[in-house]
Amino acid sequence: MQTLCLNCFELMSAPSPLDICRHCKSRLLKNHDELKSLSIVHMDCDSFYASVEKRDNPDLRNKPLIIGGDSNRSVVSTACYIARTYGVKSAMPMFKAKKLCPHAVILRGNMQKYTEVSREIVKKMNNLTPMVEQVSVDEAFLDLSGTQKLHKQYPSQLVARLAKEIESEVGITISIGLSYNKFLAKMASDLEKPKGFSVLGQNNIEKVLAPFSVSKIWGVGKVLGKKLNANGIETFADLQKLDQETLLKTYGKMGSRLKYFSVGKDNRQVKPAAREGGRKSIGRETTFFKDIHEHSILKNKLWDVCEQVHQDAKHHNKAGYTVTLKLKTNDFQTLTRSHTLPSPTMLANIMFDIVCQSLAKMRPTLSYRLVGVSLSNLTDPQKADPLDFLEPKNITNQKIENAMDEIREKFGRKAVIKGRSVKNKKPNNSLPEKPSPQ
Repeated sequence: MQTLCLNCFELMSAPSPLDICRHCKSRLLKNHDELKSLSIVHMDCDSFYASVEKRDNPDLRNKPLIIGGDSNRSVVSTACYIARTYGVKSAMPMFKAKKLCPHAVILRGNMQKYTEVSREIVKKMNNLTPMVEQVSVDEAFLDLSGTQKLHKQYPSQLVARLAKEIESEVGITISIGLSYNKFLAKMASDLEKPKGFSVLGQNNIEKVLAPFSVSKIWGVGKVLGKKLNANGIETFADLQKLDQETLLKTYGKMGSRLKYFSVGKDNRQVKPAAREGGRKSIGRETTFFKDIHEHSILKNKLWDVCEQVHQDAKHHNKAGYTVTLKLKTNDFQTLTRSHTLPSPTMLANIMFDIVCQSLAKMRPTLSYRLVGVSLSNLTDPQKADPLDFLEPKNITNQKIENAMDEIREKFGRKAVIKGRSVKNKKPNNSLPEKPSPQ
């Protein structure tokens, strides 16, 4: 049995599991037979938006905190773990969250601040390996294969040390999933939160997975979950008993994924972001915890994604002629709609208007598990958003966005928070659960 101390990061071997570290006497231990051989990691920040706000305002530390718009028409973006004890969940309507936890503090999120913290964390990940795939603002996969020679430690030690470094230097706690593929690493990181360190190894993996609910499988949302349950499939064990052909006939391409995941197989590789020199687009996307079909809620998500694309465009000093809406349905069908402008843009409100027009043309009965927005046909930002190309109603919006950016640059990120004031019909600006770079 191998034992990792999560305090001093020593990796020890013993005939049976240890309950105290031989070196530092800590009881913060993780016992598993495969701690020296596993190298695929999923790192997930704990209640990220709320954690950042509590870090910056200690008065909030012991209070239930909800991030999202304060209007009853808003939805919860993130709830801290205290608020979750009252039943508050991400994507829950705000009016329901207020009833469950009426004394909660509700804050509008600051995506620019969260993005800056995210970049700081990812930079630390890149110090360990270039094989970092950031899948959202608060989570990433790492492939630590081959890093032992360079860092003189096993991947399990490296990632435990990294989590502690992020907590002490950035002020955010991390939950870790360690395994041999991405699906299991992601699944493991959800098993013990917050500050978890969970391991799913190859030995007897089918037996280990058997009792878990099919809702733990990546891509199984509310709709597919109900369909599976109605067909008598409630656990991984139920899937393991079925052949792939039967699952394909019943669930299409998703049936193949269900079979592979149920037995612990996943051939996806960790894919690091493209180098800056090869950048052809700037985009963000958000994967929902539950499928969403209401266009009003989807617009709330799209606004925040557009705002983040604006920040990224500024960071990379780029503007784009083409704005693309990306949607992924609950059965994993990817839909894209692009619109090319007569002049390039980098403004959130311009992108938002375009993607909302595209969304309005989609069938209202479709449910989505992901939305994304991207800018392509990139060019010099000096050419972006000339006033003579804008509708008169948008001139004020451009000046507002530019003025807010100037205030932030001069006085810091907390000086002003940009909201949904540019869209009077939908003042709600609740943040997306999982915005991620494309």
